[in-house]
Amino acid sequence: MTSVSQKIKPVVALEVDNANASKRSWLSRLKLDHFRNYQQADLPIHAGQLVILGDNGAGKTNLLEAVSLLAPGRGMRRAKTEHLAYRASGFETTSGIADDYDADRLDWAVAAALENEDGTLQIGTGVPPSAKQGNRIMRLEGVTVSQADLGSRLAVSWLTPQMDGVFLDSPAARRRFLDRLVIAFDPAHIGRISRYEKALRQRAHLLTEQRGDESWFSALESVLAETAVAVTAARQSLIKALNQEAARGWFGFPGVELLLSGDTENWLSDMPALAVEDQLMLAARTARLNGDLAMPGPHASEFQALHLASQVPANRASTGQQKAMLIAVILAHARLQDRRLGRVPVMLFDDVAAHLDAKRRGALFDAVQSLGGQCWYSGTDDGQFKELLKTAQFVKILPANNAGETPIFEVI
Repeated sequence: MTSVSQKIKPVVALEVDNANASKRSWLSRLKLDHFRNYQQADLPIHAGQLVILGDNGAGKTNLLEAVSLLAPGRGMRRAKTEHLAYRASGFETTSGIADDYDADRLDWAVAAALENEDGTLQIGTGVPPSAKQGNRIMRLEGVTVSQADLGSRLAVSWLTPQMDGVFLDSPAARRRFLDRLVIAFDPAHIGRISRYEKALRQRAHLLTEQRGDESWFSALESVLAETAVAVTAARQSLIKALNQEAARGWFGFPGVELLLSGDTENWLSDMPALAVEDQLMLAARTARLNGDLAMPGPHASEFQALHLASQVPANRASTGQQKAMLIAVILAHARLQDRRLGRVPVMLFDDVAAHLDAKRRGALFDAVQSLGGQCWYSGTDDGQFKELLKTAQFVKILPANNAGETPIFEVI
């Protein structure tokens, strides 16, 4: 069982200082069961900002990942559900044989107390022991709900070192980043993306296997066209609003313009949505009859960003500019949620402070403080967070030493 040190700092109230304070949402407790390297864990949360400290491999990122899974999507690592269950690997028993404790178990759970204008809500996600295929579910007040249902109550935004190269990553990775931003405002977007990708795979499979008749393909391509327009319109709407928010820059982070281009985007700028659906169906049918698997749609859209002050595209910017642009987008996205939804997302910054100089780090802390929501930082060096000593809750993770044990939280 996880224990908490008795050396607890005085409780720090969550600071919210604007007109939408009553609509804020934050986590006041996090519980893990059979998740990653935590056999069991229970963390009471007393502050609007948390600093999670520990050595590499102690479980800091696992803790933040657990929070990210409370929001729609696959979390900050996009891990498969079967990879999230607890494993007591890496240890040896007294006999010298590696312990394979609970190796066959696939179930795991993450639960939290969510505080908002309605009071305290119990939320959670995980794979129940009864799940035959390891399917993950979402829970609200003990009732199984959809990801969209939970997403309407809680938004989570994150930044990790692995995201630093998002503007240099594959087009698919950049589109996933954009879609995650859309989902915060439109949780149903995740269902549209899933429906579109499933239909696209079915069409490709039928073409590869040379199966299916005209009516079958027409039905699939009708679904693809309708969903493609909805997905593209949602992306465009978010980008338009986000560009207005991000253009000015904030706390020294640069002004950024997001760019989305493709056939569907061009058609939507020139014709009504129904006409675009017809155009997509015609393009898909023409390509199919010509023996081409490809077709236009949101799966082929190009997403990039522009550094406004220098007019340099992100994929040609310096590493420092790219990082600053990424942070600027994340902060603008949080401000837009505050303005439109009356809430700031729970923000997760995994080992980000270590990769910023002192000036940028201070600017990030000030910006997050100004937002007024809850933020989780992780790192190995408490000296990187000295500006937060008076306002944040500091938690040190002491790693497990033996199989069957779990990391210990020490509130310092």
